[in-house]
Amino acid sequence: MNIFIGDNAQGKTNILEAITILALTKSHRIGVNPNIIMFNKKKCQIKGVVKKEKIISKLEVEVADDSKRLRINQTDIKKVADYISYLNVIVFTPDDLEIVKGSPNIRRNLLNIQLSQVSRVYLHTYNEYNKILKTRNEYLKVLFSNSIADKKYFDILTDKLIEKAVIIYQKRREYIDLINQNIDFYYQEIVGTCGLHVVYMPNVNFDSYDTLVITNSLKEKFQKNYRKELNNGMTMFGPHRDDFFFEFLGNNLKFFGSQGQQKLAVLSFKMAEISLFINYCGTSPLLLLDDIFSELDIKKRNRLLKFVKSNNIQTILTTTDLKNINKKYLSDAYIYEVNSGNIERK
Repeated sequence: MNIFIGDNAQGKTNILEAITILALTKSHRIGVNPNIIMFNKKKCQIKGVVKKEKIISKLEVEVADDSKRLRINQTDIKKVADYISYLNVIVFTPDDLEIVKGSPNIRRNLLNIQLSQVSRVYLHTYNEYNKILKTRNEYLKVLFSNSIADKKYFDILTDKLIEKAVIIYQKRREYIDLINQNIDFYYQEIVGTCGLHVVYMPNVNFDSYDTLVITNSLKEKFQKNYRKELNNGMTMFGPHRDDFFFEFLGNNLKFFGSQGQQKLAVLSFKMAEISLFINYCGTSPLLLLDDIFSELDIKKRNRLLKFVKSNNIQTILTTTDLKNINKKYLSDAYIYEVNSGNIERK
């Protein structure tokens, strides 16, 4: 456990953001590349050394206004898909409340980021799906404005889109099912009550997640709604419109949960991902907890630290103070003080 302590606006979150970019090539915070570059500078660079079992990898991410450069062991990596997974991270921040309260796009983005870290198949499939989706949407506009355009090409695009969509649906369903095996346990460990699980809401309802069932359901949807999609100029069905929600004791937490319950539900989701990452990847992820204690009362703070310590997970945690923390949970923690961007080991 590594704890970075300091007043607000001293640079604690920047440390976690840098590690996240090193792992995922982009920030967990919303914004474009220039927002992470120091004022009056043209680019920023992040370097890190990752030891996974006995293999050491030197990772580098360089971000400029209009470009991004990735390197592993001083070798340029052209595709993000070939870079991600060298450093697996799970990040929890105060902004994660939006995972419950925000738009479906935020929740889909979470699934995409986490699944991309543990499954190269998912990452490649998702990238291909987006390329086909873009082409299909563009060709819908061509068909709308040109009555003699080739409909056969459109049908080929639709079949290819369905092929990729099937894999995405199956991977997302499998991931959420695995989350549900653990999420209520962790919620109970931290909060003391149980009854939490995640409900997956695919854009198209399926009787089962069998490949043939999903394929036929999507084909039927696209055939029945061709005219509607043509008029709208966009693909109206598929995993790009999926959603999920947190349910506690039969109620959707978005509408029937306090802000505290909502944040703790997301925290439990992130904790449940730890064992899932270990099963998929064979190694523990790096756990990044930003300003976590401001979200928890004293009892919950100590319960969380007890869990982290007992699971021997490399953790980087930021906080403004360590008041009322049981010292036995900090006995072997490294504590750093952050002041105006300077870091000093205490």
